[in-house]
Amino acid sequence: MDNTPGSTPRNSETTTATEQQMREAMVTRLIELGALRDPRVAAAFRTVPRHLALPGMELSTAYGAESAPITKTDATGTHISSVSAPRVQAMQIEQADIKPGMSLLEIGSGGVNAAYLAEVAGDQGRVVTVDIDPDVTQRARDFLKATGYDRNVTVLTADGEHGAIEHAPYDRIVVTVQAADIPPAWLHQLAEGGRLVVPLRMRGMTRTVAFVRDGERLVSDGFELCGFVPMQGAGENRISLALIHDAEGEEIGLRLDGHPEPDSAALRTALRMPRVHAWSGVTLAGDESNEHVDLWLMSALDNLPLMAAKPAARDRGLVASVSPIGVPTLVDGGSFAYRTARPTDAVDRYELGAIGHGPQGQKLAQRLVEEMQTWDREHRDHRPRIEVHPAGTPDNQLPSGRLIDRRHTRITIVWP
Repeated sequence: MDNTPGSTPRNSETTTATEQQMREAMVTRLIELGALRDPRVAAAFRTVPRHLALPGMELSTAYGAESAPITKTDATGTHISSVSAPRVQAMQIEQADIKPGMSLLEIGSGGVNAAYLAEVAGDQGRVVTVDIDPDVTQRARDFLKATGYDRNVTVLTADGEHGAIEHAPYDRIVVTVQAADIPPAWLHQLAEGGRLVVPLRMRGMTRTVAFVRDGERLVSDGFELCGFVPMQGAGENRISLALIHDAEGEEIGLRLDGHPEPDSAALRTALRMPRVHAWSGVTLAGDESNEHVDLWLMSALDNLPLMAAKPAARDRGLVASVSPIGVPTLVDGGSFAYRTARPTDAVDRYELGAIGHGPQGQKLAQRLVEEMQTWDREHRDHRPRIEVHPAGTPDNQLPSGRLIDRRHTRITIVWP
């Protein structure tokens, strides 16, 4: 991409050796992580001076592959705006499979990702980026102007729920905020056969899914584990938290996303009861993610919210497993059981299991283990297909599988 006069062009004399070294190191790390594969995407990450969007931040942090600095929080302390980590940005852009000259829509702005999109789409491409927050869009405009990408990127302050009809249709739509639903505007503004990449929350678990438009439905073409700030505006649909232990600094809660409201008092009592274990015999390598077994558990079991716990709760022995994403937890009345793991005799290998609490704790732990064994036996080497159909689609026109009903859509998760 050619940059406008007065901006920071691709090989600017004002670009210091340290800045370029940091970008090269970031790209090398992203390739090692498997987030970067397309040479054109790698070239974009070598070019965009992302540190200019993060004034005052150390270059090593700005170019850290997993660094996702928060830029705004709301009155409750919830993070509502951030600059996504380079790994996540690269992952989504790779999922989008962008070709030169394409028309792109980004939902959720900030500037840096729009610049990457503009680089990959090239001089004949066009990027529209939309955000509901005027502070965010102003920051994006400032960054894009300073770096010269404003000639190929249009920044709009609007509710992303409605897309940007005035510039439609789009070959690709990339959503950089967590969404619980797919609004009709995104489908209808996407060209037939176009790709929508969206961090879709399904029963508490978020995956960035690459969908392909097939008429009035969307069909997945791969997905990746991710975390994003939640969508605001008309599409806002936040998870609620039911606390089962509320000591300051040791909080433990269940994240509810369409799950039944639990009997929190009974679960507090259960938490104080001795834990019981069940082990599956299913093992994972130390560098092997549990994301796919978790997705199977979510698909197979009904009342399975995610347990969120502070590290201090684990340190005190209240729970054995802590994850920033949450741990799948099966709930039944005043009992619960959650996924855990233990080392095996084999080097760097772990066995999946479950820990239960309460009168039905052993039964629930065993139920979790049975589904882990089913996943290992029948689905370990497969990935599910996720489809999105309009709300109101009759059941007999949907594929069989886990069904998630939202306001605009009916989402199905189908395992081979």
